[in-house]
Formats: sequence, structure tokens, C-alpha cells
Amino acid sequence: MRDHAARPGSHLSGILPAVCLLAFAVSSGCAAQIAKPPAKPRDMIVLLPDAEGRTGAIVVYGAGEKRLLSETRQAVIVEEGSAPGAPFIMPDNDVAAFAGPALKALPPPPTRFILYFEHGTAELTGKSRALIPKLIQAIKERPPVDISVVGHTDTVGDRPYNYRLSYNRARAVAALLTSEGVDPSILDIASHGKDNPLIPTGDQVHEPRNRRVEVTVR
Repeated sequence: MRDHAARPGSHLSGILPAVCLLAFAVSSGCAAQIAKPPAKPRDMIVLLPDAEGRTGAIVVYGAGEKRLLSETRQAVIVEEGSAPGAPFIMPDNDVAAFAGPALKALPPPPTRFILYFEHGTAELTGKSRALIPKLIQAIKERPPVDISVVGHTDTVGDRPYNYRLSYNRARAVAALLTSEGVDPSILDIASHGKDNPLIPTGDQVHEPRNRRVEVTVR
């Protein structure tokens, strides 16, 4: 037994280096197999409704293929150099985590008021005059603001007449706003006359809902 102790020149000492090399080779091979390539950059695209709750549609292109997103919270993942993945509906919680910070950073959605007028005049109806304090409050709550004041008419009368009438209506509303302290420099006044009715009608039709001024506070 003593003759087989690990002494210099024995056959065991010659085998050990080969075993060590084999172990190193196996270890290196395993390391090469589990190494993963770097992940490709990828984007997540989610379709969300606008401030008024309407959802449009978008087409996402990639690697010669396209995916249509047309439902609220529908999403798709796109990796660099690859076709877009299959669309899926993202849960509300995931949408909040994914897009919440960006949505919170957006300005508040526009507020719109429709004020109606007596036939053939620039006089507000009683109900619409009662809305003026609410309109003023909406303006004060979101400075600085941009305000569009757009006049309209029904289809009774010719085009030049209605253009002047709707302009006078818009000017009358603008005057009410400035009398309440609204800076006139933020008012954008326009006249559409009879060209953009709220309620489509034929020509020369009395329609009270078309005799209006639309005020949009942004």
C-alpha cells in the first residue's frame, strides 16, 4: 500500500492533469451553453381613448408586417427588426402602471360650452346666460388658457348675412368674458355662419340649436 502513495513519477500523478483539463473543458462548455444574447430593444404600444372617451385606431408596422389596433386598451409589442406581436387587451392595472405617469403629466382636457341665441339676434337665451358664471369659473380654474369663441347660425338667410350674425354673436360672448376679467389676448374669435350646423338641416330652416356660440377652454 505504501508503494502506491502519491509519490513523484507514479501513474496517478500523470492522470490528474488530464482530469483537471477535462473538468475545465466541461465547465467551459456549460458556461457557453447558458450564456444568453443581449435582449433586443422593444416597444409597447397601447391604444387609449381620448379625453371624451372616444377610441380611434392605429396601424403598427414592423418587418414588413402590420397590426391594427382598434379597441380600447389593445396593445402590441414590437421588437427591433421583428414583426409586431399579436395584439392583446391590456388589463386596467397594467395600463395604469405603464402609462399612468405620462397620463398624469398631460394637461386637463378641453372644456366646451354651447350658448344659444334668440332668433336673428346676438342676445343669449335665458338658460345660456345662466351658464356664464360656470364658464367664467372654468376659465379661472385652469390658467394660463386659450379660449376659442366660434359663432354659428341656422340656415335661414343668405351666407353673408349669417356670417355677420354669427360673428356678432361671438363678439357678444367675448365681451361678456372680458367684462368678467378675462384677458382679451387669449380669446380667439371666429365666425362660421351657416356652414357648420350642429343639427344638419336643409336651407332656410329654423333650428334653435344651430343658433349658437361654442366656447372651448383649453
